Amino acid sequence: MRFLSRSIGLPVRDPAGEPLGSIADLIVAIGGKYPPVTGLVVKTDRRRIFIPWGDVERFEDDGARLLVRTIDIGKFTQRRHEILLKANLLDKQIVDIEGRKVIRVNDVCLDIVEGRLRLVAVDVGAAGLLRRLGIEGVFRTIARNVKAGLPERYIDWEDVDPLDSTIASVRLRVPHAKLAELHPADLASIIEDLAPRDRAGILASLDDEALADAVEQMEPETQVDVMEDLTPERAADILEEMSPDDAADLVADLDQDTRDEILALMEKDEAAELGELLGYDEDTAGGLMTTEFIVVENHLTAGGAIDRLRELEPDAETIYYVYVTDEENKLVGVISLRDLIVARPETPVRDVMIDDPVAVNVNAHQDEVAEVVAHYNLLAVPVVDDNGVILGIVTVDDALDTVIPTAWKKRLPRVFSR
Repeated sequence: MRFLSRSIGLPVRDPAGEPLGSIADLIVAIGGKYPPVTGLVVKTDRRRIFIPWGDVERFEDDGARLLVRTIDIGKFTQRRHEILLKANLLDKQIVDIEGRKVIRVNDVCLDIVEGRLRLVAVDVGAAGLLRRLGIEGVFRTIARNVKAGLPERYIDWEDVDPLDSTIASVRLRVPHAKLAELHPADLASIIEDLAPRDRAGILASLDDEALADAVEQMEPETQVDVMEDLTPERAADILEEMSPDDAADLVADLDQDTRDEILALMEKDEAAELGELLGYDEDTAGGLMTTEFIVVENHLTAGGAIDRLRELEPDAETIYYVYVTDEENKLVGVISLRDLIVARPETPVRDVMIDDPVAVNVNAHQDEVAEVVAHYNLLAVPVVDDNGVILGIVTVDDALDTVIPTAWKKRLPRVFSR
């Protein structure tokens, strides 16, 4: 394996062995698993010139020797599909897909793969930094004497996602494709760790659903920054994909002009729903609740209720509970999804539901909501108005948010699916 740090500054010689200059950078062409080296940038006394890799006879520890005597001394110009390993990658931030975090490149690893010198990995360990400083050998000697290891960490290029500001001149063939496969919490952490200029390409590469899931996992300050980085039309689409309670919390943190502009671009029903949620004080059950929940009428049978669920194709934040209402939409019962599934299809819902379920008033303080959820060990508690009409539910994760810090809550496993 060859390291970039040990290649920079090596001499470049013509076929007769006469020096032409020194290696200033290596060029690779993005594409494929391990991008091939396509040329050298050589620093001469007067300028920086490009040497195609086909003109290089050998590339060893003592430098490079060329095959040709005549070279193009025109000024080097980087092409759009290329990256300069030193200028565009060394010391830059990248996303470690496998480790699910943002890291800094200390050195670049090259090796012969399928007969070509290729970019195969990045060095993000302490050894890479010491190598760059020229003191790696000294520290390795010390480490051996004290019977300790020198921290080394390499990341395969296949598990690396360069950021747009890292290789701004390159149009990736499949930009940030692997990021969309990460868990929303991991993706949120990565976006939060990035500088604003590095977020743009990632935000643009994600579809609305993936970005909405990630935004729900972010700290409020980052949520606002992300929404302000998007066009109003895209921001409206993201809010429509989010759960109503999370969307309402986010909209409440936006400045009034931004809020009004985005709400005006949303679907009328969804904008109206957010408007209703924003009308509740944030420290009440109404301010905590989501309007995504499952409700069936009490005249249905268990089989009819399940048919109803299939018809609705629920996108509710939780379907562990199915709420039962009467003809006036008043809450009269609750059924666990398990009980509904195991009941005989002809059994009336009213015979398997729990009568008079625990509920909280829409104006109940958040501390009361948290106490009810904890006392009854609920995954969610229904929220009703003064007439007993169900308006929404407060899930356990949102209830916990009122009594423990957000950062700690996000370390807990999410028991809900959207």
